[in-house]
Amino acid sequence: MIRQLLLIGGGHSHIEVIRRFGLSPEPGVAVTLLSPDRHTAYSGMLPGHVAGHYTHAECHIDLGTLCRDAGVRRIAGTAEGLDLARQLARCDDGQELRFDLLSIDAGSAPALDAVPGARDHGLPLRPVARFLEGWQALRAVARGGGLHIAVVGAGAAGVEIALAMQHRLALDAAPARFTLIGDGPAILAGHARGVQRRFERILHERGIVLHLDVAVERAEAGALWLCRGERCAADAVVWATGAAAPAWPRASGLQTDAAGFIAVDEHLQSLSHPGVFTAGDIASMTGASHPKSGVYAVRQGPPLAENLRRALRGEKLLRYRPQARALALISTGDRQAVASYGPFAFGGRWVWRWKDHIDRGFVARYRATAGSM
Repeated sequence: MIRQLLLIGGGHSHIEVIRRFGLSPEPGVAVTLLSPDRHTAYSGMLPGHVAGHYTHAECHIDLGTLCRDAGVRRIAGTAEGLDLARQLARCDDGQELRFDLLSIDAGSAPALDAVPGARDHGLPLRPVARFLEGWQALRAVARGGGLHIAVVGAGAAGVEIALAMQHRLALDAAPARFTLIGDGPAILAGHARGVQRRFERILHERGIVLHLDVAVERAEAGALWLCRGERCAADAVVWATGAAAPAWPRASGLQTDAAGFIAVDEHLQSLSHPGVFTAGDIASMTGASHPKSGVYAVRQGPPLAENLRRALRGEKLLRYRPQARALALISTGDRQAVASYGPFAFGGRWVWRWKDHIDRGFVARYRATAGSM
């Protein structure tokens, strides 16, 4: 009997699983991917795409082609729940997908529910396809001139996207005013002070106003209300806040952490259901604390693929240990970038070229032809 390996979500870890199972198919196993979009964005190139440095095709991976070449069935849809006892995944269109082994790499979304009005007023960075549609509409509006855009979230995502949007609108001859709002005392929390100082200088030079150590209490049409009663007028708001977990994993009975992310062990295996593996933003690894970023999701791809294969064979699983520190290459809107690694910070055009080489190489890996698989 053919066993079913079901992959929920087309994230950075799962594309590597698909590639590896395509290069070396597991006998007697059929692989299915459930994902709402045919194209998945590589997060490292998204700011570059917004800034105008990459086309849509250059920074997206075609899941349809990847799955076809790997012999993986792709179903367009979203998971809405699991029946773990019957080993079924419920889809948004009502269909149920049976699995013998399940892997989840469905990502996360900006945490908006804590801010009244946030879902009605503003454009979240995720899901990426919806953000890019909104961004094109925003560019059209900006051509009228005088637009004021607020970006909520002063981590790497918020800083990069603010600089990228500003750069693109300048190229469009539609310069806009920008405000960056963070609820912590500094931008780029978790990065060295040298990195923070570099970007503080860049933001100041480019006229992006910073509001730090201030939380957004509510959003309404045309304005954000900050703590202490401050009002920040804004024609458009982009939400680049911290990640939030979807509700369905916990509702399905999977063990989660306090925030609702699926709890996994050192094998990327669910703590409550050994037939379920999880990677990427939606996973919370016991005893390991690291940012929810594409860098870690990419690194989880190879061990996830190996452990799925070993689980199907009934073999001993491998331990995955996330790196203690990761290199971050943070773009500055133009064709420059800053490298952040532990206490070290250095930047310039050569860092952008380095980042560009790495990013293009990553995407090219998943553009294999059927002949190479």
